[in-house]
Amino acid sequence: MNRTIPVYLILLLSLCFGSCASADKFALLQNVSNTNETKEADFQVKLQPDDLLMIMISAENPIIAQPYNLSNVSVATNNETAAGLQRLLSYQIDQLGTIQLPGLGIIKAAGKTRNELMAHIEKLLEGKITNPVITIRILNFKISVQGEVNRPGTFPINSERVTLLEALSMAGDLTIYGKRDNILVIREENGIKSFQKVDITKGDFVNSPYYYLSQNDVIYVEPNKTRVNSSVIGPNVTVGLTALSLLITIIAITVR
Repeated sequence: MNRTIPVYLILLLSLCFGSCASADKFALLQNVSNTNETKEADFQVKLQPDDLLMIMISAENPIIAQPYNLSNVSVATNNETAAGLQRLLSYQIDQLGTIQLPGLGIIKAAGKTRNELMAHIEKLLEGKITNPVITIRILNFKISVQGEVNRPGTFPINSERVTLLEALSMAGDLTIYGKRDNILVIREENGIKSFQKVDITKGDFVNSPYYYLSQNDVIYVEPNKTRVNSSVIGPNVTVGLTALSLLITIIAITVR
């Protein structure tokens, strides 16, 4: 009895094993050793039109600072919730990039960092308040993650320092069908949208200007070829091919 493995079985087995995914396509931050040191980037978010800012000016004597805060603050009670107090203290940057503060007039805010805006307000208060304490927060800081992730959506950020990897974690990480070497980050600055492809499989990704995200960034994870092909031929066919490959493997092993 001829027990030679048929040529077509060998070809099918070659295709089966040749299609196995490489770990290089899935592992993140490759080529990073324990001896590598990376200087942390001096990243600060730039304020943009439509940002909703909580601005509070304080002084040792609250009465002196009161004219420079929103008038509604004076009627806030001890029962005021934190969210309600934030709304009372909020200023929205208009399309010209400005806000209007009581007693200080119109101020250019867009394009500045929080620290730069605080320094500017402090300078405007010279001669009016001694040693003022200025607090500024972005209330509507958010990022959106779409595409091949487990939980796509828009996520509010409580701080102003979030990385691309943290954003992907919020979205439940990439699915096995997501391209890790070609993630798109859409960012708008000064009314101009930029599109940047990021490869998170490379260790030097941490030095990228897109390692830290800005408010309203949109992250899109592109599907890989497996996902695209399965959408064309259907998931049932994919399962069938997998079962067929397994059957061929068993036959090849048992045939002597």
